[in-house]
This record gives sequence, C-alpha cells and structure tokens, in this order.
Amino acid sequence: MKKAIHYINQFFAGIGGEDTADYKPEIREGLVGPSLALNSMLDAEVTHTVICGDNFMGSNTDEAVEIILGFLEDKEFDIFVAGPAFQAGRYGVACGTICKAVKEKFNVPVITSMNVENPGVEMFKKDMYVFEGGKSAAKLRDDVKVMANFANKILKGEETGSADEEGFFPRGIRAQTWLESGKTAAERGVEMLIKKLNDAPYITELPIPKQDRVPIAEPIKDLSKANIAMVTTGGIVPVDNPDRIQSASATRWGRYDISKDERLEGGVYKTIHAGFDPAAADADPNVIMPIDAMKSYVKEGKIGKLHDYFYSTVGTGTTQAEAARMGREIVEKLKEDNVDGVIMTST
Repeated sequence: MKKAIHYINQFFAGIGGEDTADYKPEIREGLVGPSLALNSMLDAEVTHTVICGDNFMGSNTDEAVEIILGFLEDKEFDIFVAGPAFQAGRYGVACGTICKAVKEKFNVPVITSMNVENPGVEMFKKDMYVFEGGKSAAKLRDDVKVMANFANKILKGEETGSADEEGFFPRGIRAQTWLESGKTAAERGVEMLIKKLNDAPYITELPIPKQDRVPIAEPIKDLSKANIAMVTTGGIVPVDNPDRIQSASATRWGRYDISKDERLEGGVYKTIHAGFDPAAADADPNVIMPIDAMKSYVKEGKIGKLHDYFYSTVGTGTTQAEAARMGREIVEKLKEDNVDGVIMTST
C-alpha cells in the first residue's frame, strides 16, 4: 500500500484561528481535518498529518521547514500533499514553501492547491503541481478530489495530461507530443493565422505570459516640499468602521481626516483586519498607520506636508482585481489633492 503525508495549518487542524497562528510544527499519526477527505479519495494511506501555524511558518520559515523535514526523516511516504489553501495567502505560501522543501529533500512528488488570486501561485507554480482551487473552504472536498485524482495517476505510474487537461497552473515545461491529425507545424500555423484573420476562435500552441508591468515613477526631487499621503492595507479605521470595510476579501476602502490629529489614538481608531492578532494595532494604531512619525517629519522639515487624509482597506483574501480597482479609485482622489508621493503600509 502506497503512503502519503498531508500538511495543513492550525485552522484546519481545529486548533484555532488567528490567536493560534504562531502554533509550532507538529506531526500527528493518522488523519486530522481535511486529511479524512484526502484519505478517502487517495489510492494510498495518509499515515501522518503535519500541522503548522501560518504565522510561525511565515515568521520563522527556516526553523519551521527544518523541524518538519526532521519529522519526515524516518517516515516512509510516496507522495506529499498540502492544503488546499483557497485564497488564504499565508496558508498558500506555507503550502508552497514546505512542498518545495520536501521535494528537494526527499525527491517525492508534491501537490498543493490554491485559488488563482493566492500569492502562492506565482511564487511556486513553476516548482510543483499547484492546482487551481476555490475561493473558500466551501470548495474543500472538490479541491481535495482534484488533487487526489491526479495523485492517483502518479502513484499508479499512469500518464498525466497537460496543465489545461489536469487543472494545475502551467509550470513552463514544454513536452513533445505526436498529434493524431498528423498535421505539420506549418499547416497548424497557417490554420491559426486564417482563424485569427477571420476573428474565429483558436488556441495558440505557444501562449505568451501576460506581464502586469507598472512603470516606475520619477523620484521626488525635494521631499522637504512634497505633499505625502499614507495608504494602508492593514485595516485601520475609526472604531465604528463607517465605510463597512470587510475584515477579509475587501471590496471597500475608506478615507479619513487626520488634519487635526498628531497621532492615531487607540479607542478612536482600530484595525478590522482578520489576518492577524489585532491587540497591538488596537492599542496603538500608529504601529500600522504611523501618523505620529509622519507628523514629526513635517515638524523637522523632512517632508513638506502630510496629506490631510489617510486611506485604508484590508489586504487579506482581497482579490487582485478588487485591489486594482480600489487602487485606481484612490489614485484619482490623490491626484485631485495634488499628492506628490505615497507611503504604503501593511502589517
């Protein structure tokens, strides 16, 4: 019987949410959480489940990887599966990080799954099989099934299809195949050209990745005369959250007047961000939105002016499309107020 090991985070292990995100790596014999679903669909036995808090993996990456690889030293396994991670950015990066390390150390197949908006996709899709998953845990069984079906092919030594056929993100690997049609490249190329000239649908055999390139702005010539604005994805808002910005997967942003404030006071402002422990930011919002430091820079003449408003939204789970839209809307406001530069703070 083939054997598998599954990696999950502290939330899906049932340990807790953000308050336990610093949970140190642990390995348990048998099935925990999503491992139950994976084991039921896999032509192998999930013998162990590895658990690690997302914050611990993100903040202590080398230590976390070393501990987990140590767990696996005396284990027999034929495949390693992580996730699925959905849109959870830290979880996705953790899955990619440990899969890459396991692949390099033990030379076994590794598989994970995450939503297209997860930053882990761009970071790791060339290093391993990363399947395109759903946005939330509502798709857990579906995502696990896709991973298990592909893993079963690998375990049985069966031929696997292309990224499009199997559902994983392209890895940039080109393989030579023989087409049943027997048409030469020249014939296929002419056919595609004719379709393109006639606005007919066609599929290229050599897709060119689209690069979202943002031109670098010109440097500010004299900061002592510049109007600088502050923007954050750390979720700092007035305590009543007047714009009803979501704590995750945000689609809204807020603009808040700080013209008469020397600093942001706890109890007046807070964070509504669901991706980290809010205690420190609620006690002193300036740790994320440092209005106190910026006001000091104005007095010292390091910058000419601090813009009268700061802008805020939440980054965790927010899709690239929504982030781009909100960014464009905020930029329009900044242009109207003749802002010369922006300092972007996160968590």
